[in-house]
Amino acid sequence: MKKAIKYLFFVSVIFFFSVSACKSGTDTKIGAKTKGDTLILIETDFGNMKIKLYDKTPKHKENFIKLAKSGFFDGLLFHRVIKDFMIQGGDPDSKNAPAGKMLGNGGPGYEIDAEFNDSLFHKKGVIAAAREGDNVNPLKKSSGSQFYIVQGRKFSDEELNKLEEQISLGNYINLHPEIGKQASEYRMTGNKPAFDSLIEEIKNRKDYKAYKIPEYQRKIYKTIGGTPHLDRNYTVFGEIVEGLDVIDKIASVKTDKNDRPIKDVKMTVKVIVE
Repeated sequence: MKKAIKYLFFVSVIFFFSVSACKSGTDTKIGAKTKGDTLILIETDFGNMKIKLYDKTPKHKENFIKLAKSGFFDGLLFHRVIKDFMIQGGDPDSKNAPAGKMLGNGGPGYEIDAEFNDSLFHKKGVIAAAREGDNVNPLKKSSGSQFYIVQGRKFSDEELNKLEEQISLGNYINLHPEIGKQASEYRMTGNKPAFDSLIEEIKNRKDYKAYKIPEYQRKIYKTIGGTPHLDRNYTVFGEIVEGLDVIDKIASVKTDKNDRPIKDVKMTVKVIVE
């Protein structure tokens, strides 16, 4: 369902028994704007966010411009808000939706092919496309209209090291579904010793490859924050260049059991530079 930005199966499996807790790009500056950028403006009662759309994700860029110019987003809500995670909107069913109505399944009737790029990651302030889960959407295609803006949080080196391990194990499990099935069985039965033993076995295999978060991304996740577990699973297609504080204001509102703000947070979206 498009409303939910969920961890993939392998992340959920590994987190269940965990202690709670690519190629690099060249632009590490938050909110960097260069000549010729396409800019959009999202207006809310909490302030305005000016966002540049990336040229590296042309399908998402073209689609967002098209919808914004047509007035598609105007009057829609940020219908799903989770503090220290993200704010989500773009569901056409949210326009004039009565209080308490379950939202998050609407769209324009089409999806967009994923456009993953290792230099575009989930740092605070990026805009990315929501999508349906892997069980019905193995190609990770994006919703035609629903998007989220990352608030996230800051991570420690220890947390990022643990995440690297989870990603590495997940990549291996995805290539070996029989192991994933076995891990799932241990999870369902609560057999932690067997699960831990399986994980150690995987890490000692010759074809196991350890993933490392690029150093410049790690630095940003430690100092600016974000949601690194979503990288390479959801298409990031732009970032805020002005109005970063607006995310924090919206993320702090009171919400109901479905994460919908008690008081509607409406948006108006315009293309201001193309």
